[in-house]
Amino acid sequence: MTDHFAGDRRTNRERMLAGDWYIADDPENARRAQRAVRLAERYRIASIEDERAALPILAELIGHLGEDAFIKPPLHVDYGEHISIGARTFVNVNLTALDVAPITVGEDCQIGPNVQLLTPVHPIDPEPRRDRLEAARPITIGNNVWLGGGVIVCPGVTIGDHSVIGAGAVVTRDIPANVLAVGNPARVLRTIP
Repeated sequence: MTDHFAGDRRTNRERMLAGDWYIADDPENARRAQRAVRLAERYRIASIEDERAALPILAELIGHLGEDAFIKPPLHVDYGEHISIGARTFVNVNLTALDVAPITVGEDCQIGPNVQLLTPVHPIDPEPRRDRLEAARPITIGNNVWLGGGVIVCPGVTIGDHSVIGAGAVVTRDIPANVLAVGNPARVLRTIP
């Protein structure tokens, strides 16, 4: 069996945070992931009674939550602490944000229901145990971006300011500013004046 980390004394968490290949069984990652599950569930339950009163729990879960930003529960994250949501951004129900790398969402964005922001990448090499390796690439979403329901944003993608991504699109590569993009894979249809 190949030792993918020969000579690398870093923990799997340190490798993950550096964007390098790692194995997800790091005990510190497990502790932080369990914390995120607990906070997301507390937020969901508290929101049933009073959405605004539940916001301090959301702020504890998310790394940066801008002024008047709101995420409608339920939401699903790996850690939460690697997510930044800009001011006045609204996120509808069932956001899945796998934040093993940073996820940055700008200000004044509208994110539809069932959106997935996915930073992990997995090798497809059949070498033994290589299937357990992961790496991650950050996602950056500009200001005043709209993501329609069911959009999937893949690892390493940047979406420029003032762009609209149509419902159900799968964004596999960068999208420039001021465009409408749709489809699977998402492609630019036109410029938005």
